[in-house]
Amino acid sequence: MTDRTSTETAARRWVAAYENAWRTNDPDDIRALFTDDAVYAGEPWGEPATGHAAIVEWWLEARDEPGTYTFEWDLAGVDADRAFVEGRTVYAPAESQPDGRTYRNLWVVDLADDGRARAFTEWYMKEPHA
Repeated sequence: MTDRTSTETAARRWVAAYENAWRTNDPDDIRALFTDDAVYAGEPWGEPATGHAAIVEWWLEARDEPGTYTFEWDLAGVDADRAFVEGRTVYAPAESQPDGRTYRNLWVVDLADDGRARAFTEWYMKEPHA
């Protein structure tokens, strides 16, 4: 990325593609998000998945089924080729979580020149229910 505007544009495209992959859980859609050697940290303190095969495997093991959540987000900022995305995910009530659950998210995404992510780290906090 060469300037703020191109990073913002690439980040918005990337999040839209991420949302699509989240809905489809299609391995090709997931792979298209990341460089071949990308690092995906589903939580900042855990062992990250590295490379397409590991990322797809992790994603599909932890997948959300379509229609079980809503997601809203905004681009919180960019710095060089790094984007910060603030999100809110609301899950519908389920047998295991009868009250549903809501998470606030901060994604840190390092973008390659082609718009794919080289690195992704998710920070998430569960909202308490009123």
